Amino acid sequence: MALSSGSSTDHDSREKITIQNVSRSYESVQALADVSFSVAEGEFCCVVGPSGCGKTTLLRAIAGLDDPDGGSILVGGDPVTGPGLDRGMVFQEYALFPWRTVRGNIRFGLDRPACDCPDCEARVRELIDLVGLEGFEDAYPKALSGGMKQRVGIARALAVDPEILLMDEPFGSVDTRTRDRLHAELLDIWTQTGQTVVFVTHDIDEAVTLADRVIVVDADPGTVQSTFSIDLARPRERTARDFVGHVARIRTELGRPDDTSH
Repeated sequence: MALSSGSSTDHDSREKITIQNVSRSYESVQALADVSFSVAEGEFCCVVGPSGCGKTTLLRAIAGLDDPDGGSILVGGDPVTGPGLDRGMVFQEYALFPWRTVRGNIRFGLDRPACDCPDCEARVRELIDLVGLEGFEDAYPKALSGGMKQRVGIARALAVDPEILLMDEPFGSVDTRTRDRLHAELLDIWTQTGQTVVFVTHDIDEAVTLADRVIVVDADPGTVQSTFSIDLARPRERTARDFVGHVARIRTELGRPDDTSH
């Protein structure tokens, strides 16, 4: 699939996700404190920050899998009160069913309630083609590489055609070459679908590679520290001066300007 060379400004300016003064505590630990920001329709937004800053908690709250203690989260102007088909989530740990094939895992969202209609089968075939898993339809997760497993996870999240794709450090467990390839494929899928994406990562280079905008979250407790617009044409070259400059500014904001380990 060929990647579009569109710029980071090619998305709707309407707010799709609105996070207002969200806080969340677990017993004596406050994970999030007064977090507020919005994500535009069709925007690719990355959230970066150190481990333990509440990034995953925030993503789970947007997905409706966790309830904030205070504040509100709106999707399309409506309060999030639980999970919904308008939001698909991709997890870091793959979360595939080992007893289901590639086809079966992708069908999971379509099988509730069970559906054997020709349209569903056509949708599964379309997604298998979209994520480049032709020929592996009947393979089980144990026979797949890490990158292939994550492609299945992405396809499963896309199965019900959600308006929003939520991704929790999905490429953290794969090697660098595979991650670079998955970045290109994800951006290609985003270009084709026009979905709103919220992508959580601790890797600053990854965020600048993917995002229209980067939200920097600080820790203890998690708060929005700053935001950065990444107005660079795609695909992006990591050695380019502007790219390196964005990475350096975000690293400085996080207080680790000399860190090369991401």
